[in-house]
Amino acid sequence: MKLGAGCMWRLLLLSLLAAAFVAAHEKLSEDLSDDGDDMGLDEEELRALMGEEEDEATVIDEEESDEKHEKEPGEAGTDPNVSFQVTYKTPVPTGEVYFAETFDDGSLDRWQLSKTMKEDADEEIAKYDGKWAVEQLKENKVPGDLGLVLKSRAKHHAIAALLDKPFVFQDEPLVVQYEVNFQDGIDCGGAYIKLLSDTDGLNLEQFHDRTPYTIMFGPDKCGEDYKLHFIFRHKNPLNKDMEEKHAKRADVDLKKFYTDKKTHLYTLVLNPDNSYEMFIDQSSVSRGSLLQDVVPPVNPPKEIDDPHDSKPDDWDERAKIPDPEAEKPDNWDEDAPAKIEDPDAVKPEGWLDDELEFVADPNAEKPEDWDEEMDGEWEAPQIPNPACETAPGCGEWKRPMINNPQYKGKWKAPLVDNSNYQGVWKPRKIQNPDYFEDLQPFRMTPFKALGLELWSMTSDIYFDNFIITSEKEVADRWASDSWGLKKLVASANEPGILAQLMMAAEERPWLWVIYILTVGLPIGLTVLFCWPKKVEDEYVYKKTDLPRADLEEEEEDEEEAAAAEDEDKAAEAADEAAAAEEGEMEDNEEGEDNLEGDDEGEEEEEEKEEENKSPERTLEEEDGLKEEADAPEESHKQVRKRRVRKD
Repeated sequence: MKLGAGCMWRLLLLSLLAAAFVAAHEKLSEDLSDDGDDMGLDEEELRALMGEEEDEATVIDEEESDEKHEKEPGEAGTDPNVSFQVTYKTPVPTGEVYFAETFDDGSLDRWQLSKTMKEDADEEIAKYDGKWAVEQLKENKVPGDLGLVLKSRAKHHAIAALLDKPFVFQDEPLVVQYEVNFQDGIDCGGAYIKLLSDTDGLNLEQFHDRTPYTIMFGPDKCGEDYKLHFIFRHKNPLNKDMEEKHAKRADVDLKKFYTDKKTHLYTLVLNPDNSYEMFIDQSSVSRGSLLQDVVPPVNPPKEIDDPHDSKPDDWDERAKIPDPEAEKPDNWDEDAPAKIEDPDAVKPEGWLDDELEFVADPNAEKPEDWDEEMDGEWEAPQIPNPACETAPGCGEWKRPMINNPQYKGKWKAPLVDNSNYQGVWKPRKIQNPDYFEDLQPFRMTPFKALGLELWSMTSDIYFDNFIITSEKEVADRWASDSWGLKKLVASANEPGILAQLMMAAEERPWLWVIYILTVGLPIGLTVLFCWPKKVEDEYVYKKTDLPRADLEEEEEDEEEAAAAEDEDKAAEAADEAAAAEEGEMEDNEEGEDNLEGDDEGEEEEEEKEEENKSPERTLEEEDGLKEEADAPEESHKQVRKRRVRKD
């Protein structure tokens, strides 16, 4: 099959679209293949975590033990439902830490449940009676890895634990990190933590929403507002009041972290130079300065507006004023209406002036329960007048209204620059009596406990692997030994690429348009321009060639007609010669025998002349054009018959 240039171009377009689709596929697959990079694992560690030689295996413990051997805390068993091989052992911090908790021992011995009541709440819900449990994840389990799970919905939860030692903000950074999994999604609720301030009156049994804290950090969601909180409490050096400072919102869309039902790693890093940075899954989502990127700012302005200053009565803020010298034109009619009747309008023929546009429904009947004393006199409902259905209109005809060309409206003087313009008035500035300058907001109130004080409309929120340290590398290594394994298992259990595309389209419906264009457009173009043509189409193209063949046939006909004319002239000449011979034969009857011989010679000479006079006829005409060849043959036969008859 021969392909035209248009078809080749469209095949090229198909190839480009296919390449774009493959590129999108590869980009989508990058999230599944970058586990080692995100977790900071080297090649040897990945080989240790992943069974490269086995296609399917179960999660196994680092040291296989005999069935009779009692499992030590932190050791993992096997789960036949997991089709990915990893090695899990309770992570151990590699450096100095202030707090580390994995929950792998299955107990909450170091944690204290709150026994108090929430202030400013109804008694039915004011009590912190939400349930907590230590258990595995619902999906993508890593046997032996346990976490803290919020079990109740629509209840207040409060639980806290003391640090190994208080953290004091001096010259070392602060790194706070933990894992969260919204196993059932999240409707309205939070999963943030509070670092409780080191105060003399701190009692974890009385932990509630008003308990002083130094930092609050973590995810929070209600409605369609997805947040990642970082709030710190700053002490005013003048009046000693504590003020909450909120960091700016994250720079990325956080929705997927609340809806994908995966375990995500949240990290906060505070540095002594007052810089901060927040990470989700070890990727930065927000960074800034405690001095510049928080609301309200740490340091108040040096000057403020004078609260006692007021605008003078003669202060003119008008930049433009009506021209005082302008006058209304004499022909300006302010009373002219905006609309007038169309003087050129004509009432349509057949307009029914005496008919009403609406009439009472003749088929309507008064309801049986109609009480004229209570409901008044009954009247049939109005319906369009049937007589007006075929007429251009009914009732009194009125001219349509049109815009009045003479309408100008109320006259106003044009605006000119105000020579007395003084600008927009502002109160004068004075020194701020409450001004202070704190150039080290990093040096916050020390804290000595970590607590979760939450309200949630969704249960089964999973927390795990809390760590507080002063070294980011320690937190990264802790994450690679804990969260990294969860991510590997979750990635291995990911659905196929088609399922991922469908899930992505559910979250972003506009992707359906791209899918349809990527798949349907190339197919449609290929079918439209590259499909073999039908026989009827070929016949149509052949018909367009007929005029050229007709021209050739006409030229051949003209040549044949010229040859026929020459033959006719030769025949006529032969007839005249024959007539002359007959006359001579009558005059010379005695020399008949000699004349016969002469006639035969003349006949041969005439035939030769006839043949010489028709050289235009070619061999192709004699072979291909039979009908044209028959005509001269008949003329020769006639001539021969005449010769015979003459003889």
